[in-house]
Amino acid sequence: MPSPSLPLPFDPTGIYLDPAKGLSRQLYQALRLRVLDGRLASGSRLPASRDLAAALAISRNSVVRAYDQLYAEGFIEGRIGDGTYVAQLPEKALPIKKLSTKVSTGFSTGLPTGLSTNSGETAGITSSKVIHNLAMERIESNPMYKPPSGPPRAFRVGVPAFDLFPFDVWAKLQAAFWRKPDLQQLCYGDPAGDERLRGLIAAYLRSSRGLSCTPEQIVITSGAQQGISLCAQLLVDPGDGVAVENPGYRAARLAFAVAGANLHGVTVDNEGLDCAELAQLQDCRLVYVTPSHQYPTGVIMSLARRLELLAWAERSGGWIVEDDYDGEYRYSGAPLAPLAALDRQGRVLYVGTFGKIAFPALRLGYLVLPPTLVGAFSQRRALDMRHSEVSTQVVMAEFMAAGHFQRHIRRMRRAALSRRNALLAHWPVDIPGCGDLPVVAAGLHLTVPVASLAREQELIARAASVGVEISPLSSYWITQPTPTEDQRAGLVLGFAAVPEAAIEAALARLRTVWKR
Repeated sequence: MPSPSLPLPFDPTGIYLDPAKGLSRQLYQALRLRVLDGRLASGSRLPASRDLAAALAISRNSVVRAYDQLYAEGFIEGRIGDGTYVAQLPEKALPIKKLSTKVSTGFSTGLPTGLSTNSGETAGITSSKVIHNLAMERIESNPMYKPPSGPPRAFRVGVPAFDLFPFDVWAKLQAAFWRKPDLQQLCYGDPAGDERLRGLIAAYLRSSRGLSCTPEQIVITSGAQQGISLCAQLLVDPGDGVAVENPGYRAARLAFAVAGANLHGVTVDNEGLDCAELAQLQDCRLVYVTPSHQYPTGVIMSLARRLELLAWAERSGGWIVEDDYDGEYRYSGAPLAPLAALDRQGRVLYVGTFGKIAFPALRLGYLVLPPTLVGAFSQRRALDMRHSEVSTQVVMAEFMAAGHFQRHIRRMRRAALSRRNALLAHWPVDIPGCGDLPVVAAGLHLTVPVASLAREQELIARAASVGVEISPLSSYWITQPTPTEDQRAGLVLGFAAVPEAAIEAALARLRTVWKR
């Protein structure tokens, strides 16, 4: 008989698992849903993994994997010597208690589109020209905006290990397509993208990321940047407030600036975007976030913050643009479920890309949209480029269907982990002004704090003198830091672009010039 002072253990009645599908994924989804809809309240005790496995007639390993994923995402917590409990979450962060208890197979279809009123043919042409010219001046005056070119080198940010891409397999699939192409595919295509590819992306997101969506919700884009730009063009009117992470991704905020947005930089702390600061903004229509691995700080947004952000969108009728640029890279357990997987009100637009798994020049990404927005996004994209290049889409679909994509993801994750470890193992220690290396649980880059802005610039200049590329953290802020804002200084290093030997050689050169 349990002690009356403790919550009763969770009753697993009502959890039905299909043996033909992944048991741990099904159990994880069932328990997560019960936390979100309130059937498992904060502080509720869960059975021991062995007991739950016996009750559900499944292996203990399946329960352990489900619990591990829930631990990683912040839904449950362990108490030493006292078992496993549902994590304590702020009540204000749980609007989802009011929502349907059914597993979402898509977004709400009863929402107004909330599209920009300037999406018509002639609306706001004069003001848009002024705003566009102003935005272009801001872009051209910021030399840090232009992405680096040339072959990858240590420690370029945003570049995966594309030296490991199976180009021989890709070439065979390309040759097979062009050897006997389907003539229908050579006509004008669907601006939303190849139907088969969209179906395979939806299946991949459901199985590996816990994001329930349909192929009809997906629009193929020319990389993540086009997806962000479409969100800016269709969801933002000139003068609308848009919240962006500060520090954050420069190209995203400039896309919103081109649309005429009034940008608000919102602080990022050790839990992610500060939702209390966001709530104080009166004119905010949209927020752009990178919750799985914040760019550039590397922070992973906590579950409480994710729920607070969804609550803000529900209260305000605002949109959330989630950029999951390197979410596949997690080095302990499965990748975290994206913010969009928690959304039950159709407020999140999910931006995905193949560029961090394959190679940037592929220019292939996608949006997962609320159904009410798909038509408008497809039509707007058709005005820019009619439809995506057909062979790349068809070949990627075959690449996924044949199993090459999942195998390549596993290979890329192992390579990124090995290259991360090389950076951590050989990093020069006792460099004056350099802080400690962070714990790196996800992503393709890390950020090292530096004592002052002057020291940041000195370290980066010395690195450049020996052919090592490092990005200054100070360049990621909306406004350039003043000489007294030393807390904004740091070094942002990508660790996936080159093999371990090149990483070690680059670090040896840094050790020499930094200690000189």
